Amino acid sequence: MTNLNSPIFQNEDAAREHLEAQRWPDGAVCPHCGCVGDKHVTAIKGARSRPSATHPEGKERKGLYQCNACRKQFTVTVGTVFERSKVPLHKWLLATYLLTSSKKGMSAHQLHRTIGVTYKTAWFMFHRIREAMKEDTSSSGPLGGEGKTVEADETYYGQVDNPRKTRSDGTPFKGSKRGRGPANKRAVVSLVERGGSVRSFHVKHATKASVREILVKNASRKSKLYTDESKLYTETGKEFAKHRTVHHASGEYVRGEVHSNTIENYFSVFKRGMRGIYQHCGEAHLQRYLTEFDFRYNRRSKLGFTDDDRHNALLKMIAGKRLTYRRPDQAGFA
Repeated sequence: MTNLNSPIFQNEDAAREHLEAQRWPDGAVCPHCGCVGDKHVTAIKGARSRPSATHPEGKERKGLYQCNACRKQFTVTVGTVFERSKVPLHKWLLATYLLTSSKKGMSAHQLHRTIGVTYKTAWFMFHRIREAMKEDTSSSGPLGGEGKTVEADETYYGQVDNPRKTRSDGTPFKGSKRGRGPANKRAVVSLVERGGSVRSFHVKHATKASVREILVKNASRKSKLYTDESKLYTETGKEFAKHRTVHHASGEYVRGEVHSNTIENYFSVFKRGMRGIYQHCGEAHLQRYLTEFDFRYNRRSKLGFTDDDRHNALLKMIAGKRLTYRRPDQAGFA
């Protein structure tokens, strides 16, 4: 198990070598044309950057390679979420380790105190890391399958940015007296394969149409579908091999193998993390936080993953997911 005193978290060269080993197990790969191996890629020794006030002779550029096919130079961070960052690479690796090994997440305030960067830098680092956590669902295929069980449910967390003041008929909209239910709250729909992975989606409104779209795109119709008594799943459930429900309103939570406790447990961890760790989350960023919780759940210890495995799995996913900062008045991330 990795110790936080490991050289990869303390030394720039050790961090670079570790990242190269994870991303390039068969040798350096050109991010520009895809060439790989010693015959096509050459390591450049002794290269230096342009002279500056702090480095009159230029700073040594370690880990620099040149592709013999396209003649372009690159390092292991080119084309990744780490590209063009002024934060040292060993701090990036420490941040990724801390976020992937913390079950309920880690706040940007905690990170900025822990690794010695500004809060703004820590906040943006974590969002870059969440960008890298995005799963490629097109290659992994749908959840479930013949003989497998998929649980589906929706939950509501945090008030929407623009809460409704009136109902569709023009009468005042006051929401639930107890503050519960979907009234003016952000909707989240999640699917989980028992013993497998979870996929979560922030939707503007949880309707029959939006729920069906998520289900048919992300779960095999050969699966058994288990939900609560919500009418959102009644019609769509008929498209699956079997659809069974439990009636939470009457106190029924388990009937044989029929239950939605797996997805409820996921929601429990998600909400505890959002309330206890993050506390404040803009609606525009909610999907990124869902992606973070999905990533850790899909690589939980019950599936045989250690903290090291989870960390290294993320390092293999950082390519092709650049995220650049833009001011609120500019297009892009803000």
